[in-house]
Amino acid sequence: MFLYLLLAGLLLAGDQLIKGWAIEVLKPAASIDIIPNVLSLHYHENFGAAWGILQGQRWLLLAVTGVVLAVLLAGLLLGKFQGPLMRTSITLILAGGLGNLLDRAFHPGGFVVDYIYFEPINFPIFNLADICVCVGTFLLAFYILFVEGKQPLAEGSAPAGEEPPPEENA
Repeated sequence: MFLYLLLAGLLLAGDQLIKGWAIEVLKPAASIDIIPNVLSLHYHENFGAAWGILQGQRWLLLAVTGVVLAVLLAGLLLGKFQGPLMRTSITLILAGGLGNLLDRAFHPGGFVVDYIYFEPINFPIFNLADICVCVGTFLLAFYILFVEGKQPLAEGSAPAGEEPPPEENA
């Protein structure tokens, strides 16, 4: 459990450090090309959620994100999530969600700092926290669709919700 919390803390710290850099360095520069016409860094203040939806709904976004993160953290700490893939996905969602929650809570007006721009498809500007949430959600969906319930059961155990077979007397 400690390693998952450490990973979440490191990702959160990285997210906040990069966002601090973006405010100090990128905001005045406006844009920095990494790979011309492909990948660049643009300072952007997002007052909504993903793709700019729910613009200006700071308190709703704080409340919903806070509740979801509290439930996920409690589940992680109480051992409700089994297996490294499931725990890693929850850890990524926690780190990213908390990174954006901190932005929304502490920046005037409740904006999230975004800075990564993928130009070929004119994708919305995003940040490390967004990457964590998206990758974590993808891994969680993969786990639910393809892993959960597919593991061989230990001898004498039954699938969730079923009683184990009665023991035979020899």
